[in-house]
Amino acid sequence: MSITPSEISRPELQKIIDGMIDSGFTGVVVRVQDERGLWEGSAGLRRLDETAKPPTDGHIRIGSNTKTFAATATLRLVAEGAIDLDAPAAEYLPDLGLDLGITVRMLLQHTSGIFNFTGEYYEDGTFAPGIPATTAGREWVDNRFHTYRPEEIVRLALSKPSRFEPGTDWSYSNTNYVLVRLLIENVTGDSLANEMQRLVLGPLGLTGTSLPETETGLAEPHAHGYYRYEEDGGQKMVVDVTRQNPSWISTGGDMISTTHDLHTFISSLTGGKLLPAPLLAEMCRPHPKAGYGLGVFIQDVGPDAGKVITHNGGVAGHAALMYGTPDGARTLTAALNYVDDAALSRAPVFQWATQALVGEVFGADGLGGVTLSASAGG
Repeated sequence: MSITPSEISRPELQKIIDGMIDSGFTGVVVRVQDERGLWEGSAGLRRLDETAKPPTDGHIRIGSNTKTFAATATLRLVAEGAIDLDAPAAEYLPDLGLDLGITVRMLLQHTSGIFNFTGEYYEDGTFAPGIPATTAGREWVDNRFHTYRPEEIVRLALSKPSRFEPGTDWSYSNTNYVLVRLLIENVTGDSLANEMQRLVLGPLGLTGTSLPETETGLAEPHAHGYYRYEEDGGQKMVVDVTRQNPSWISTGGDMISTTHDLHTFISSLTGGKLLPAPLLAEMCRPHPKAGYGLGVFIQDVGPDAGKVITHNGGVAGHAALMYGTPDGARTLTAALNYVDDAALSRAPVFQWATQALVGEVFGADGLGGVTLSASAGG
């Protein structure tokens, strides 16, 4: 007899979720699949002007979890022989003037050194802004329906100084994955949306996952995301930013999914259903500086718990968590909606909640999360 979520009691997980709401999140949905079966829990509000909880099967903007999908599609093309992982990316993108030392692998692993188009933070504390849409505050709210073409984003980033010579360091850059998008489209002669459907979404039956390109809405059901800013006169404004044109973040974080589809994806990926074993091993070989492989973080959760494969993402009032064991047997996925702001006021609580959830599910501690920011698309 199959076990349904309602037949399993996980009060320790529900307590963490309730604590997230008490600390200021609008709504939280968590899905756990492990040896005890499937558990789903939710708390908080679907939207600020209603009393309903966020739907457990709701659609959510998944932010940088998009990168794991894009990396998987790229590696599927490597398996097909269409892309060489260690070839210069310029061979597939000859019109952009890329440094010939930048390989496809470097784009996937964030070792290219290319400027981050959503803004670059440097070790000395300085910040170099990116495209206008990623400026925090009212500027982001006012620009959220503008259409940006991927080539436009890339050319702006390439006009800025590189952070380091290709392959000599690691630095997270959303630009890398916009280049991955263009590379896939140039190689296949088709849109990334179509290739994602052919290579990943279709084979796994992920009907709740989409690459919206310039579409502004989310399919029902879904929770709502918000952004808070201050007018010049000091008046505080809270705007529903659920509808937005995600082309401003592009493949840095534009996809939409559900906690169920994220579970299916990460368990299938780590379980070997999408990639040949050698390519999955390449994907999960971490860079020593950040523990980042090719589109995934590989995190050590302690001497007894082993490792988890993960990528989280936050974008403009929505966020998603995605964790899985290397064998795909245990997963944690979550969807969050909240009121975002330029001060990233939810980030410390997000870090705590991520650590608490991962600790409870995987027997781990000390794991970090992702910065939640409309301007970062983390």
